[in-house]
Amino acid sequence: MDKRANIVEVKNLGMIYHALSGETEAIKDINFDVYEGEIVGIVGPSGCGKSTLLSIIAGLISPTRGKVLVNGKKVECSSSDIGYMFQRDHLFEWRTILQNVLLGLEIHGKVDKESIEIAEHMLDTYGLRDFKDNYPRQLSGGMRQRAALIRTLIVEPNLLLLDEPFSALDYQTRLAISDEIGLILKNEKKTALLVTHDIAEAISLSDRIIILTNRPAVIKDIITINLTCADGIWGPIKSREAPEFRHYFNKIWKELDIHVR
Repeated sequence: MDKRANIVEVKNLGMIYHALSGETEAIKDINFDVYEGEIVGIVGPSGCGKSTLLSIIAGLISPTRGKVLVNGKKVECSSSDIGYMFQRDHLFEWRTILQNVLLGLEIHGKVDKESIEIAEHMLDTYGLRDFKDNYPRQLSGGMRQRAALIRTLIVEPNLLLLDEPFSALDYQTRLAISDEIGLILKNEKKTALLVTHDIAEAISLSDRIIILTNRPAVIKDIITINLTCADGIWGPIKSREAPEFRHYFNKIWKELDIHVR
């Protein structure tokens, strides 16, 4: 049994959508835990309910049955304890990068001299200090995603939810920024759930991977990832060179039952 603190508990979760055409069961009997400092990947066929699952954990929608606990408290609405990073960065084009980073603190009335200094330090640490007075349109896609992550981290959430956060980027930028963000999450000792369609991305970033079936999604398997990185130094790009990487890729590919037509 894992002795780390249990940050997330998902218990018997189910979701049914109602429409004029009838009912659609999105997810069914989902149970899992996420421990402190873990990055847990979630993969599954398109449309199986991965984003629905994240939205329930974030408190954006209520499940039909079951419950989610974060730090032992039932999730019933959105909270600053949970940070959500979407597919697109959702930076406001009329605000500077520093102003965008401070947005969450501003909403909670927590902007002061100290918080501004922390924001500037984080921008400096993650290579955006020289762009703090720029506007989002003046930054590359990868830099925008970095700014969006800093905006999420600065409110100090206990849990980060990442919903395909790199999908809008070209492949080369996606590799680079996923490597950067993976290292940021580990350096900041953050607990995160990552939804992705990219098997290699999931393996390179995650401590464990939850595999979902077609809708209604149930958990088919949960795989613990142990990779031997060169020099013993972990990094998402380095992870792809590990001798075990191909084994995990083939196993997850088969579990997902992907067929090329």
